[in-house]
Amino acid sequence: MSSSAMRHLISTAQLTDTELGNLVRRGAEFSDGRVRAGEQLAGLVAGIHFLKTSTRTRTSFSAAALRLGAKIISFGPDDLQTNTGETLEDTAEVLSRMLDILVIRTAGDPAHLHALASQQRMAVVNAMTADEHPTQAVADLTTLLSHFGRIEGLRICYVGEGNNTAAALALTLSRFKGVHLELRTPPGYGLDPLVLQRAQANAMDAGATLVELHSMTSPPEKLDVIYATRWRTTGTSKADPDWMDVFTPFRVTTSLWDKSPEAVFLHDLPAHRGEDVSAEVLDGPRSLAFDQAENKMYAAMAVLEWCAGRS
Repeated sequence: MSSSAMRHLISTAQLTDTELGNLVRRGAEFSDGRVRAGEQLAGLVAGIHFLKTSTRTRTSFSAAALRLGAKIISFGPDDLQTNTGETLEDTAEVLSRMLDILVIRTAGDPAHLHALASQQRMAVVNAMTADEHPTQAVADLTTLLSHFGRIEGLRICYVGEGNNTAAALALTLSRFKGVHLELRTPPGYGLDPLVLQRAQANAMDAGATLVELHSMTSPPEKLDVIYATRWRTTGTSKADPDWMDVFTPFRVTTSLWDKSPEAVFLHDLPAHRGEDVSAEVLDGPRSLAFDQAENKMYAAMAVLEWCAGRS
């Protein structure tokens, strides 16, 4: 792949509004069957390197690459010589001479990805770091666009920890006119203040609104979307032994639909029924959680095409 065509996706912040919109529209086109997967990535080789557990993201990128005609090479957490002291820059230089795209999950410091992106031949895709889960946001927005036919003007409430999924949602939804995003996060487990500040600046520019509250009293009204996330974020632990007591009021139950009866339910999965969400909600008629999981593959198709310069 020529260096002029290659693009990294490490953070949604690097995307222009046009690029973000195009990625989401392309994902929706794949999801809705308006575009068929074929040979869009024929001749390319994608590396799939996950240092942490994954069901949806790893499978979605592997399936997306294969369905678009690419070949894949999968690496486990102990497979590369970085474990024996080779620098990330040297590893990247070698991989870039054999791979066209590297999809990597670290669940750690994003500096790891920036080091891998220091070369000029191979696109690097962030499949989750500690601070942001950009491809999850592309999948979530793909789901919203497929279901509602628009993102602009939607009223969305996110309930749970201010984790990397919340960060990606805040940084992307805040760029669409008329969106109202309300984050309900447990005290002490909110969004990173710098992320919140940047997302609120996006919202001001776009004509959206974004607020964060640390209580479930006075539940939100007239929502289009209620979004929950797993309390035990992949690759993390909580120092407070009583953290469950802090999170319990933020469990998503059917009571949230009393003032928003038409709202759909999203969840980035995995879900723990009885913790972050009740079974009645996750398995209920308003839940799009498993459609959302499928859309991770279609969003991955859009991301891989874009990173390869083929869209």
